[in-house]
Amino acid sequence: MKLNKRLGQHLLTDESTISAITQAIAPAPEQNICEIGPGLGAITRPVLKAAGAMHAIEIDQTLSEELLKLCRGIGQLTLHQGDVLEFDFHCISEADRPIRLIGNLPYNISTPLLFHLLQFSEIISDMHFMLQKEVAERITAVPNISAYSRLSVIMQSSYKVESLFDIAPHLFSPPPKVTSCFIRMLPDPVTSAKIRDRTLFSQLVKTAFQQRRKTIKNSLAKEVTEKELQQADIDPRRRPQEIPVQQYINLANLLSG
Repeated sequence: MKLNKRLGQHLLTDESTISAITQAIAPAPEQNICEIGPGLGAITRPVLKAAGAMHAIEIDQTLSEELLKLCRGIGQLTLHQGDVLEFDFHCISEADRPIRLIGNLPYNISTPLLFHLLQFSEIISDMHFMLQKEVAERITAVPNISAYSRLSVIMQSSYKVESLFDIAPHLFSPPPKVTSCFIRMLPDPVTSAKIRDRTLFSQLVKTAFQQRRKTIKNSLAKEVTEKELQQADIDPRRRPQEIPVQQYINLANLLSG
């Protein structure tokens, strides 16, 4: 099939990688599994076979129609055709069955999608995603390295993240220009509960990293005083990429009163 380059479509074709991904997800009957961007079902089919039923969200109508044909007789696939960035996951949530999210996230929307999913973290039990390796490295980055960013702080304030394995470009069709990485993300209610005002916290982190080359005192000059930084156990002379997640939480909580 002719794929849509605008949608960043790259279909996984390697059977051993598909098997490794399926084993990492460990699908089972009665689980509420939802796949983002199933494509032609390389992951969908083995997961559906193990789970018996699942949801999938696909924006491409042609792929949606083909996927339903390929999955016929394997299990019950409920396909939602549309833009996942506008999808309300509450419509598939169930009180006794939190959502398990899986998928090969399109490179061009992976970061905004991860931010979109934050609002549904309370109804998600885990997430297993294929991402551009650079994005995965930013999510898992620790302070004092160049990959540590706003994405690192926001994701680590809500999830425990683990990189499982890399996936080479030649294992996809068409091959992307970058290496992919398969990651596991588990909601972290303990760390997330420490944040009193999530909106304030998110805005504070965003503002800090907009001027990451400056000291934190200067990048947040309009938001906080030097004394408040010190009260949050932050050295005003440090740069945004040198400050751990917990200290950003401390600062936001201080400002929230």
